[in-house]
Amino acid sequence: MANLTLKQLRYFDALARTQHFGRAAEDCSVTQPALSMQIQELEQGLGVALLERTRTGFRLTDLGRDFADRSRRILTDVRDLCEWALHSGSRLAGMLRLGVIPSVAPYILPPLLPLLQQAYPELKLHVRETQTATLVQELVDGKLDVLLLALPIKHPDIEELPIFDDRFLLALPKSHAMTGNVRATPELIENERLLLLEEGHCLRDQALKYCELKKVEGVDTFGASSLATIVEMVAAGYGVTLLPEMSIGVEVRGRDIGVMRFAAPEPVRSIGLVWRQSSPRRSDFVELGNLVAEAGKIALAAKPGNDSSTRKKARKPAVTSASS
Repeated sequence: MANLTLKQLRYFDALARTQHFGRAAEDCSVTQPALSMQIQELEQGLGVALLERTRTGFRLTDLGRDFADRSRRILTDVRDLCEWALHSGSRLAGMLRLGVIPSVAPYILPPLLPLLQQAYPELKLHVRETQTATLVQELVDGKLDVLLLALPIKHPDIEELPIFDDRFLLALPKSHAMTGNVRATPELIENERLLLLEEGHCLRDQALKYCELKKVEGVDTFGASSLATIVEMVAAGYGVTLLPEMSIGVEVRGRDIGVMRFAAPEPVRSIGLVWRQSSPRRSDFVELGNLVAEAGKIALAAKPGNDSSTRKKARKPAVTSASS
């Protein structure tokens, strides 16, 4: 039997991810010759070729690609085992690596972080904010512990916990705002210039799906990666956009825009947590979901100009169970 070590698996995993000996060695905090030697010893011990060396570098063999996938799963299981040992006697303590999408982070984190600090002062929180696809891959790879984003996430290795619904509202320049109980409709938007986030943001896809505007030339992104930029464009009269309800208290404040609710059925997204099914910290994530539910109530209740909403004290959380 080959004398396989976790060090060799970690080195090979880094090499498979980076596709570069130098970057892999840097990721593993070793010299390139040391990493190269461990890879050679791994191949010799197994009696197989995992890499095909070329003049310009290397490529993984078919066996090497399969070995990389299996190695990644093993390393993730080892990390989960260590997490289980570290956290088996306590809840929400130690390091927690939380991933959040950009259309949620600015609105949920301000009320959530004080709630976490108050309830679990021993928690060491690391936050990573980026788009959904990147977060999901980093979760599966074991680089993150749990994600806060829009559901569903269709992945066989991930468990989901829906927490609350976040409705969309139509934001438009105040000069376009309608009085009374008029509700917005997809047809109303067809005659407007719809401003959305750049491709890759799930919020963009959700808005397009609701409005059925994939064939409309009036959709524009300006390469914007934040709702704040889009809202400024709306306030200046360049078009309209769809805003999540949780963002209204932040994005409408101090800007010359109006908001309208949509006619039923209103467009809505589900906000929740996801984690690896193999993770031993499910009870931690359910408790985190409780606090996210409380933070969601605060964010949804916030009104422009009312900053006191983010300073409410924590109440008994509402979420008590997860669904897969």
